[in-house]
Amino acid sequence: MSSLPSTVARVLLGTAMVGAGVLHLTTQRQEFQAQVPDWFPVDEDLTVVASGVVEIGLGAAFVALPRHRRLVGGLLAAFFVAIFPGNVAQYVEGTDAFGLDTDRARLVRLFFQPVLVAWALWGGGWFRRRPPK
Repeated sequence: MSSLPSTVARVLLGTAMVGAGVLHLTTQRQEFQAQVPDWFPVDEDLTVVASGVVEIGLGAAFVALPRHRRLVGGLLAAFFVAIFPGNVAQYVEGTDAFGLDTDRARLVRLFFQPVLVAWALWGGGWFRRRPPK
């Protein structure tokens, strides 16, 4: 059983992920393409579409499958870790996207990624004590 705050956190993050995934596939597609590092070996558009589909799937599962919140929260946290090198590349390469048009703004964003990882794990029940068997 999860607490009300962790349930709210799970639903909010899941909903935000679905929204971000939809934006990957629609109106913000070019902005997301600009964030794909030059060194990444997959086509920028394919990367954006695939990550958008993953975000929609994980976000929807986080909301709709509370019995599997631990698994989905772990997968979502792993996803945030997997995309972190792209965020670092955006900072290092000085790529402007989504209003991140200064080195300071891009640097501050890097510190938000661990918050997302923790949010996914907390919403997934990873920080909850398990009752003794």
